[in-house]
Amino acid sequence: MLTGDVCLRRGVALSRAAEKGRGRLVIVSNRLPVSFFRRKGQLTAVESSGGLASGLRSLLRRRDFLWVGWPGLATDDLSPREREFVAGELAERHCRPVFLSRSEFDGYYRGFSNGMLWPLFHYFARYCSFSDAHWRAYVRANEAFARAVLDAVRPGDTVWVHDYHLMLLPAMLRAGATRLSIGFFLHIPFPSSELIRLLPRRRELLEGVLGADLVGFHVYDYVRHFLSSARLLTGHEHRIGRVWLREREVTVDAFPMGIDFGRFSGAGREPEVAAELARLRARVGSERIVLSVDRLDYTKGLPERLAAFELFLRRYPKYQGKVCLVMLVVPSRVRIVRYRELKQEIDELIGRINGRFGSVGWTPVHYLYRSVSFPELAALYRGADVALVTPLRDGMNLVAKEFVASRESGSGVLVLGEVAGAAGELVGALAVNPYDRGEVAGALAAALAMPESEQRQRLAMMRPRVEHYGVSHWAADFLDRLSEASRRRSHRPGHLTGTRRARLIADWRRARRRLVLLDYDGTLVDFAGRPEEAEPDPGLLRLLKRLGSGERTRVVIISGRPRTTLDRWFGATGADLVAEHGGWVRVRGRGWRTMTMAGTDWKRDVRPVLEDYANRTPGTEVEEKELALAWHYRRAESRLGEARADELCQVLVELAAGKHCEVVEGNRVVEVRNQGVDKGAAARLLIRRYRPDLVLAAGDDRTDEDTFAAVPADGHTIRVGAGPSRARFRVKSNRELRALLNALIGDDNDNSG
Repeated sequence: MLTGDVCLRRGVALSRAAEKGRGRLVIVSNRLPVSFFRRKGQLTAVESSGGLASGLRSLLRRRDFLWVGWPGLATDDLSPREREFVAGELAERHCRPVFLSRSEFDGYYRGFSNGMLWPLFHYFARYCSFSDAHWRAYVRANEAFARAVLDAVRPGDTVWVHDYHLMLLPAMLRAGATRLSIGFFLHIPFPSSELIRLLPRRRELLEGVLGADLVGFHVYDYVRHFLSSARLLTGHEHRIGRVWLREREVTVDAFPMGIDFGRFSGAGREPEVAAELARLRARVGSERIVLSVDRLDYTKGLPERLAAFELFLRRYPKYQGKVCLVMLVVPSRVRIVRYRELKQEIDELIGRINGRFGSVGWTPVHYLYRSVSFPELAALYRGADVALVTPLRDGMNLVAKEFVASRESGSGVLVLGEVAGAAGELVGALAVNPYDRGEVAGALAAALAMPESEQRQRLAMMRPRVEHYGVSHWAADFLDRLSEASRRRSHRPGHLTGTRRARLIADWRRARRRLVLLDYDGTLVDFAGRPEEAEPDPGLLRLLKRLGSGERTRVVIISGRPRTTLDRWFGATGADLVAEHGGWVRVRGRGWRTMTMAGTDWKRDVRPVLEDYANRTPGTEVEEKELALAWHYRRAESRLGEARADELCQVLVELAAGKHCEVVEGNRVVEVRNQGVDKGAAARLLIRRYRPDLVLAAGDDRTDEDTFAAVPADGHTIRVGAGPSRARFRVKSNRELRALLNALIGDDNDNSG
C-alpha cells in the first residue's frame, strides 16, 4: 500500500503543449524528490522537502522530465515484488529508481561521498577518511546511475547531473552516448587545488566531471579553483571559462542558486504563519530575537556561533534579559559518530550559556532540535530581528536569502559569514569572519543598535537581487547555457581527407579571388624551445612565395610575432603580414599600420610581474612586443609551467582590470596585449579590403579561433592538430597542411603570374 502526500502525482507533467517537440529534462541526483520508507510494514512515499526538489518544482510543471535517483530503501530491504511496485509507482511520477544494496549505499554515500568528499571540499581535511573499498563502492554506484540514465534517455533529451555524489557520472554518460547534452552542477564549495591534491583518485573525479558540456558552481571562486585543478592535475588548458579537451571543450561558469522568493515574501498572508508567529511571540515575549537556522553539520560553525553569542552577552551586558538566540538545528546524519559528538557539544554549550546568564524570567538560548514545517520556518524568519548566518564554509547558504525574502516589512538585519557563497551577492549584510568571535559579537551589537532607516536601506540593496535571480531563473539560466554549450560541442571539424579535400581543391580552382590567412608557429612549422629558433625553412619560403605569386591569390601571415621578425622572415615572400595577434597590419607594398590607438602604459605594471615569474620558473622568458608582453613557458618543466601559468593568469586578470589591456593564453604562452586587439579584427579588415570569393584560414591554437570566427560561413577554416575548434576541417600536422598548400599550387593555373 502506498501512503503519503506526494506532489509529483500521476499526470502532473502530461499537459505540456508548449514543450511539444522538445526533449525531456533528465535530472539525476542522489535522492529522488519522492523517498520510500517502511512504516508498520507498509511502504510509505514521502515528498522531499526543500533543497533541489522544491527548487525545481516550478520548472518541472512546464517541461516533460524524468528524475533518476535512489528511492530511499536498499535492495536488501525490498522483495523483488516490492522493487517492481516501487519502480511502477515512481514511473507514474516521472521518476526512475537506482536500486543499491545496503553495503553499496553505505560505501558510496556514507563512505566516499560524505567521509571523503564532503569534509575535503569544505576545508575540513582532518575529518577525511579514505578507503579503497569506499572508492570501489562509489564507482559501482555511479555505474549503476549511468546504466539507469542510458537505459532511459531518448534522442533530444538533456541530462542534468547534481552534486558530489555523482562526479564520475558525466564521463560515464559521455562514453555511452557521445552526443548527449550533459550538465553538471556542484552544490557545495570546490576547494583550492592545494586541497584537491590531497584527494586520492583526484584525476578520475576531475575527468568524470569534464564529461559534461557545462559545469556549474555557485560562485566564481569555485570556478577558478576548478579550472586551476583541471589544468594542474589533468593537463587540460583553459581560457575564459572553457576547458579544452582533445576533441571538445567544456564550459565552466558560476550560477548562484536562488530561492522561491514569492513563497517566502508572501508567507505573512498565510493564516498558519500568523498563528506560528503568535506562538513564537508568546514564548519569547518582548525580547528581541537573534535567529540561527541550520542543519546539524560541522561545516555550519554552530559551536563557534554559540561561543560568539556567549561573548556578546559578556561584552554587552545591557542586552541580557532583552535579547535571545533562537537556534533551530535540523537533525542530520545522526548515525555518524562525529555528528553525535557535535550534537553533544552544542547541547553542552547551550546548557552552559543558559546556566550562566539565564534567570527565572529569561532564557538566553531557545534550542529547537527538530525539523519544522514551512509555516514555522516562515514565522521564525518574520519574527526575528537579526539573522545570524555564520557557516565556516558553505556552497551558497539559502537561509540567508530566505531571511531577506521574508523581510517584507523592510526591517531586519542579516549578519553573514564572509565565506558563505551568498556573501558576494548579499552586499547589504554585515559581513563577519565566522572564526572571529569578537567580530561576530560586535556585529550582533551593531545589528541590534542599527536604526530602522539603515536596516531598510541595507535590505533594499539585497531584496531585488534575491527576487530577480530566484531558483527558476537559476535553473533556466543553467539550462540555456547548457543548450549553447551542447550546440558548440556538437560541431566537430571534419578531417580534411578524401572527398572533403577534393571539394576544397575544386572550390580553389573555381575561385576568382582568394584570400589565404595562415598562422605561423604550430601551423606552418613545429614549435621551437625558444621563439627565435623557429625560423622558416627555405622550402616554406618557396611555398609561400609560389602560393601568392598569382593575381588571384593573396597570402597573409597572421601571427603573434613582432613586426620586425615578420619583416625579416617573410618580407621577400610578397605576403601581407599581421603582427602581434592583429596589433599591426602591413599590406604588400605599403608600410605597417596599427590596429589600435591605445597606449601601452599598462606595461609598467605588468612587466615586473612577468619578470618575477620568469625568475622563479626555470625555462621561461619574457618577450616584449610593441603592443604586448608575453611570458613563454615552452621550455619549462611541464607541470611547473602549467602551475605557474595558471597562477600568473589569475594575477594578471586582476592587474589588468581598468588598464585597457587583456590577458590571452596561447600555446605555452601567456600574453598581455592592448584591449580589443585580436586576429579576428585584422582578418575582417583584410576580407573587406580584398572581397574574396574564397577564404582559406589555418591555425593551431585558441588565438586562431578569432580568425575562424571572422571567416564567412562558406570559407574553408582548418584546425592544425588536436583540440576543439570552430573550424570546418582538421589536419593532423603542419606537414599535412603544407602538403595541401603544395597541392593547391600544383592544381592552380594562375600561380605563375
